[in-house]
Amino acid sequence: MPMKQRILVVDDDQSIAHILQSYLEQAGYHVLTAHDGNAALQAMRYDQVDLVILDLMLPGRDGWSLIRVARSDAILGALPIILVTARIDEGDKILGLELGADDYITKPFNGREVVARVGALLRRRSLDLHGSVTPRTLSAGELCLDLDQHSLTIQGQSVELTRTEFKLLEALLEHPGYTLTRDDLLERAMGYAYEGMGRVLDTHIRNLRRKIEPDPNNPRYICTVYGVGYRFTKQ
Repeated sequence: MPMKQRILVVDDDQSIAHILQSYLEQAGYHVLTAHDGNAALQAMRYDQVDLVILDLMLPGRDGWSLIRVARSDAILGALPIILVTARIDEGDKILGLELGADDYITKPFNGREVVARVGALLRRRSLDLHGSVTPRTLSAGELCLDLDQHSLTIQGQSVELTRTEFKLLEALLEHPGYTLTRDDLLERAMGYAYEGMGRVLDTHIRNLRRKIEPDPNNPRYICTVYGVGYRFTKQ
C-alpha cells in the first residue's frame, strides 16, 4: 500500500484545524497539525510533509515569516503552501503570493474545495518531480526555460521562479503569439480554475513580469489581452 501523503495544517484556532483535518483524512491524507508558528516550522523541517495549509495570523511566527523561511531554504523551497486566512485585506493575500505561497483560500471555506486544491497542487508537484527524462527547453529571445531542471536563465543568468510562475511561463512559451484565457492559465498553473481567482492570476503575472521584463510597466513579452487573458510575444 502506498504511503499516505502528509499534510500539515497550521492554525491557532483548533476547531478550524480539526475541521480541515477531518476533510483531509476523509480524502485519504495523513494530517499533522500545529497551532503556532514555531511548532509549524519544526514540523516543516523534520516531519517530511508534502504540503502545508497555513493560517497567516499565528502566535510565535506569523504566516508571512514562515513563507519567507521556507522559500529561502534549499529543502523547503519547493514545498507547496496554501494560505487560509480570515483577513479581508486583499493586500495580505497578494503579499503572501509575492512571498511564494502557491494559493490562498479565504475563511469561511468549503472543505471540499480545500481538498480539491490540495489534490491539484500535489499532482502538480508529482509531475514536477517525475517528469520526462528527455531534456526539454523552451526559449524566446534571451529567455531559456529548462523544463526538467525547472530553471530559467536570462542572458545566461539564473532567475528564481516560484512553481506557479514557472508553470505560467511554460504555458505562455508553449503558445507564442496565441492568447491564453484566464481559465486556461489557471488550469495550467494551478490545476484548477474557480470563479473569482482572477486576482490570483494577475498577481502571479505581475510577479513574473518583474522577473523577466526589462520594463515591467511596459511589458514586451507578456502582453495583456483585455477581457480575455494573456499572450506571449516572441522578440
